[in-house]
Amino acid sequence: MGSWQKSPEELVFRFDQSLKATAGVERRKMFGCPSAFVHGNAFAFVHEHRLVVRLPDEAPGRPFPPGRPMREYAAFNGALDLEEAEFRELVARAFTYASGLPPKPAKPDKPRKKPPSAARKPAQKARPT
Repeated sequence: MGSWQKSPEELVFRFDQSLKATAGVERRKMFGCPSAFVHGNAFAFVHEHRLVVRLPDEAPGRPFPPGRPMREYAAFNGALDLEEAEFRELVARAFTYASGLPPKPAKPDKPRKKPPSAARKPAQKARPT
């Protein structure tokens, strides 16, 4: 698999606008792309030129395969070609669907490790003068 392309700024802007008035949305990055979560569950993101939304398995769209297909995620290629109303409707349907899923528990913060060089550095002895 080759390297992924960054999503066009226009697509990222459209995605941001589709989330603007939605309360409870948490913005993060997934696969290095702008994404939206509700109760810890991802429900929509952009990837390259696609809009990817989480919908019931019978929903239209192609499975999203970042390496292997992700169940419940439908990818809409050429997302900028979607009508504005259709784009917003897909994001809204995904939000509604993911809002009904059980919340994901928060992951505990990972303890910070000391750098290996700092942990193994021997103490220097003072030189007599």
